Amino acid sequence: MNYISGWGPRPLPPSFASKRRWALVVSLIAVAACGVKSSESADSTDKREYDAHYQVHIDQADLAIEVTLSIRQPRNLLREVRFPSLSDAVSDISGDGDLTISSTEVRWLPPASGGQLRWRVKVAHHRGKKAFDAWLNSHWGLFRAEDIIPRAKSRSLKGAKSNTTLSFDLPQGWSVVTEYSSTRDPIRIRRPDRRFDQPTGWMLIGDIGVRRETIAGVRVAVAGPQGHAVRRMDMLALLNWTLPELTALLPEPLTRLTIVSAGEPMWRGGLSAPASIYVHAHRPLISENATSTLLHELMHTAASMEAKPGADWIVEGFAEFYSLELLKRGGAISARRYAKAILEQANWSKQADTLCATASTGATTALAVTILGALDREIRDKTAGNSTLDDLLRRLLTVKDPIDHATLATNAAELIGQPSDALHIDNLPGCPKIASDEASN
Repeated sequence: MNYISGWGPRPLPPSFASKRRWALVVSLIAVAACGVKSSESADSTDKREYDAHYQVHIDQADLAIEVTLSIRQPRNLLREVRFPSLSDAVSDISGDGDLTISSTEVRWLPPASGGQLRWRVKVAHHRGKKAFDAWLNSHWGLFRAEDIIPRAKSRSLKGAKSNTTLSFDLPQGWSVVTEYSSTRDPIRIRRPDRRFDQPTGWMLIGDIGVRRETIAGVRVAVAGPQGHAVRRMDMLALLNWTLPELTALLPEPLTRLTIVSAGEPMWRGGLSAPASIYVHAHRPLISENATSTLLHELMHTAASMEAKPGADWIVEGFAEFYSLELLKRGGAISARRYAKAILEQANWSKQADTLCATASTGATTALAVTILGALDREIRDKTAGNSTLDDLLRRLLTVKDPIDHATLATNAAELIGQPSDALHIDNLPGCPKIASDEASN
């Protein structure tokens, strides 16, 4: 056979062809010796990933949301999904495979190749008699992902992980804003700390207005329903002053931040969630006492500290103390105004009967701010200005478990080289029993 240069296969040299045949024989012998089939060998390098897709459908007529969880997998990777507790708002649960619904939990065993689980949620949820912290009407809706997608526990093949996506089936003219920066459909959900990823954070849907900006490397979106007095540009202006300071403060600052806001009938406060914040449209960005609900919730979102029972004052105190600090450091308030705000916190704290309560009141948080201010001064004094409360906060952010008084006191002592006077039990009303218990453990 004749071959033209550059066209068709070239014959291998005899010596090379012989070597390749021997290599093939050796490979087959090795596989046979191990007793492993070729298909099983390929499975060992499988990434063990399966697809999990959440489809959210809005039922305008019934003011409800229908969610479908679709699983697609090459084999039986995801074995079980359990919902340990469901609110009364969830109904009409159905699915492929083996589905068990009891008074205490929902247990789903999807088919080996995948399947679908469906449920329905009445979104509106009261917070108080006349206000709501989750809402849906024929024009817009505001809620957390956790309100429509119950938190689940899963059982899967060892090493298996979900590729999770989220899509919305919206009425004509509606749009959606979530904590995720992507505006594409579907939205990819990535949570490296979990094998079964679920969407999180605040969501706003409907006829909405959105302003986006990148501030200090943080992709920010501020959104609210059309016709509501949501001060999107004012919020961005405040964040232009304060986000650079927050980025400098935290070891791992936010990469994205979504702020959702609305007027009536939403609850007149602020609430944080992963990478997202809700704040009522009528809340002042900076109150007359120089505190800021928006920045308080921003600290919760960015720091993401969790407290043990009785230690809520620590988390709330840091959030309030640094909301004031960010305003001062960013130049939003003067040093004189800051000093006056700290003095007002000290005066307010006198109304607090106890510090270690289940949940902090305004007076309790003011007392916590006063204690943290004293602790900051002590750290600066005993380290000759080489450390501040900033350093203590960064240490606490590396603690994986929920924090308590012992955690705070231990880290402060390590930072300054001796027990803290500001954290002495005599300065912590209502905490002797907790401190005594910690000392004995």
